[in-house]
Amino acid sequence: MCWYFATMPTKAMSLRLPEELAAELAAVAEADEMPIAEAVREAIDKHIAERRADKAFQERLRKRLEQNREILERLSE
Repeated sequence: MCWYFATMPTKAMSLRLPEELAAELAAVAEADEMPIAEAVREAIDKHIAERRADKAFQERLRKRLEQNREILERLSE
C-alpha cells in the first residue's frame, strides 16, 4: 500500500474499462496479491512520475500554466 494512502484524505472515483482490460487488471492484481484499487493507484503513481520526468510534458505544462495565469489575471481585473 502506498504510504500516503493511509495518511492523506482520499477521493472516490469510478473508472470504466473495456472488459478485457478489466480482466487483465484483476489477474495482475491477484498475482501481485493486492486489491485492484491498489494496482490502479500504483499504475497512476507510475504514470505521474513518468510525466514529471518527461521534459516535453513539462514544457507543455509550463505553457498551459502561463496561459491559465494570463486568463485568470484578465478575469480578476
